Amino acid sequence: MAFIELSDIDDPRLHVYRHVKKTNLTRWSSQFIAEGKKLVVQLINSEFAVQSILTSDKHVAFLEPHLPDDIPAYVLRHSLAQSLVGYAFHCGMLGCGIRKPAPSLDNLMTTERRHMLVALPRTENPENMGSIIRIAAGFGATAVLTGQGSCDPFSRRALRVSMGNTFCLPVIESRDGLAATLRQLREQHAFELFATLLDESAEPLHQARPTGNCALLFGHEDSGLTPEWISLCDRRITIPMHGNTDSLNVAVAAGIFLHHFADAT
Repeated sequence: MAFIELSDIDDPRLHVYRHVKKTNLTRWSSQFIAEGKKLVVQLINSEFAVQSILTSDKHVAFLEPHLPDDIPAYVLRHSLAQSLVGYAFHCGMLGCGIRKPAPSLDNLMTTERRHMLVALPRTENPENMGSIIRIAAGFGATAVLTGQGSCDPFSRRALRVSMGNTFCLPVIESRDGLAATLRQLREQHAFELFATLLDESAEPLHQARPTGNCALLFGHEDSGLTPEWISLCDRRITIPMHGNTDSLNVAVAAGIFLHHFADAT
């Protein structure tokens, strides 16, 4: 096994794990951080390459049966590990993965099925991002598309909340323009674009039925979809609300919409 005991938290091999709660140094790098024993094991078993693992001495026995010979696992005393990461290290384990190129949408479209995509132009909260990825995977989405205004789907918090589903569901970050990608999907793959919003004049969800491939757009946590994104879509759909309730958390709403569309014929 590739366990390496360290006693110096200034060791350069540990740099990527330093104060991970205060920083997200991996945002535009080739790396990402997975937090927690179960998530680290999921990372090891995924198709993502693993650069290294950090574990406190309390969790070596747990990691040992899962650790391949070619992945270095740095072992620190628990107190030193807490000093390194900058917070109470209850999870006891971090893994540094290597990002890989996302599959092209054209390749994903070759699968014979009705495709359902989730598009997130501007989801800023990592916990909402992770929840939506988990929900999308659970209801059979083909992929999640994120715009430039969205947070990092591979951030530590987003990965943790996704429960590892980011490792198996394609998550494609659009750097060239999400709107152009969606127009291309409509023109080349007959996608129907749905704007999800809170508007009594929109089509009630229970009446909405996709005619084929579909993409559901979910808006910003506070302001929803802007007029630009709504005008891009073919249909506007809403969840009818009762009483004085005026809105739902975007991840909760995504679960309702995706459950309906997964079963829609």
